[in-house]
Amino acid sequence: MTSETITAAASGTWELGDLPVRRLGFGAMRLTGSAAFHHGVPSDRTRSIAVLRRAVELGVNHIDTAAFYFSALRSANELINTALAPYPDDLVIVTKIGPYRDHSGNWAEPARPDQLRGHVEENLRQLGRDHLDVVNLRRTGQESISEHFGALAELREAGLVRHLGVSDVEPRHLDEALAIAPVVCVQNRWGLDSTNRATDEVVRVCGERGIAFVPFFAVAGDAGPHGATQDHDDEVLAVARAHRATPAQIRLAWTLHQGPHVLAIPGTGNPDHLAENVAAGAVRLTDEELARLNALHTGP
Repeated sequence: MTSETITAAASGTWELGDLPVRRLGFGAMRLTGSAAFHHGVPSDRTRSIAVLRRAVELGVNHIDTAAFYFSALRSANELINTALAPYPDDLVIVTKIGPYRDHSGNWAEPARPDQLRGHVEENLRQLGRDHLDVVNLRRTGQESISEHFGALAELREAGLVRHLGVSDVEPRHLDEALAIAPVVCVQNRWGLDSTNRATDEVVRVCGERGIAFVPFFAVAGDAGPHGATQDHDDEVLAVARAHRATPAQIRLAWTLHQGPHVLAIPGTGNPDHLAENVAAGAVRLTDEELARLNALHTGP
């Protein structure tokens, strides 16, 4: 399939609270370099800025980021600020807090509830904003998220945050959060080759409650933060050939076919891959193709 003229509008729209976003968004993690959270080769700054600007030109209005997305020479938030400020009125920037990396890039102890305000303010500073559109609380292994989410809800009441989400959670954690404040999105690792039944349940619950489900690593598969997987099942390859699409585009199309509340935030520092990712929003799988792919996800 050709991708030059396809925009993110082809993927449809969902509302994060009162903020309408295209279902095909952009994840900023890979803008900082070749090794995600580790000390790899820094990205080319000019190209990263160009990719962000091209994403907006292609109709992307949902960008996912975090203050802990940085490498030795690059910060995703700083790149977003440089490339896109003053921000378009319809652009929604979603960030996440909870995990923390020190200035050397090493993971530090996760934030305590009383430290979350400082993390929000750091994102505000880096992005050049007076409030954050959406903040996800990333669970960092704790059994209960009530105390952390309650602290974040207070920042929402103070006007620093417009909407709240949660990440890396099970249904019980979502229930905890909803008892405290509205939740507009859930971010979990999930994709075609995922076998996490707890997250399958989260996807279902989000659909019932009108909450966006935003999977990360939907294209990466087992490769995770290291890049898109090259290990594709024969069914994925066959469907890709039928649509003259790439396997990555089929993975994204499958993701978007899981329900109108399911979004996608593929990330890349490559302008060609960006156009391909956006074009995946126009892939329309047949019922038979979707059934074959669903069988890969559910397994025997």
